[in-house]
Amino acid sequence: MKKVLFVGPSLPDAAALCGDAVQVLPPAAHGDVLTAVRKGAVAIGIVDGNFEHVAPVWHKEILHALEEGVTVFGAASMGALRAAECDAFGMIGVGRIYADYAAGHRIDDADVALLHGPAELGYPALSLPLVNADATLDRLDALEAIDKYDISRLRDAAGSLFYKDRTWPAILKAAGLGEDEKRLLQLLHAATVNRKREDALALVAAIRDFQPGTPAKQGNWTFRATSLWRIAADQPRTKQSV
Repeated sequence: MKKVLFVGPSLPDAAALCGDAVQVLPPAAHGDVLTAVRKGAVAIGIVDGNFEHVAPVWHKEILHALEEGVTVFGAASMGALRAAECDAFGMIGVGRIYADYAAGHRIDDADVALLHGPAELGYPALSLPLVNADATLDRLDALEAIDKYDISRLRDAAGSLFYKDRTWPAILKAAGLGEDEKRLLQLLHAATVNRKREDALALVAAIRDFQPGTPAKQGNWTFRATSLWRIAADQPRTKQSV
């Protein structure tokens, strides 16, 4: 029984956590889910996905996977976005980030984006995804560790920054809290919540425990092999071995 997980910076240590139970592959791009289906996957997990320099994983290939009886999970990053968009068809969303998108509490794809280093170095994070910034500020707000007005300023500042530029020092500067920057920076780092990692871990648990049973496809719909789909499906895939 073959299970495949597409993951990168959200859970750099995924291979060690999955062991032999799940084949771990780099972040998904256009065509990778189709390749996994053709190679016999019975369950596919999508956490991270490429999107800036290559075409992202296509909704159509997820629908094709569901039509073929393959269970598809999504969480944390690109997977949460696709799950919120495809859950009505049978894709299974996992975690808080997915739930926020599915409920309409989040609408911007960039909330999960971050700048990171190469896979060879373990995908080191070079910026802070907004979902993690918000979760950290929520925690500090609940602990009453920072004045509510300052929490609001930090939240607005975090949301205003381009995802590649978002770091705690940049957020503090944009919020105009430089007079207390050192103390606040220590507090923010100490209290940081990695919501993306939490959700990715939940997906790993879900796919490891998965056993084929109920049909993957949900609802009364039929997959349509349009001309665009046939063209894309006929293109050879050589990027990664599945």
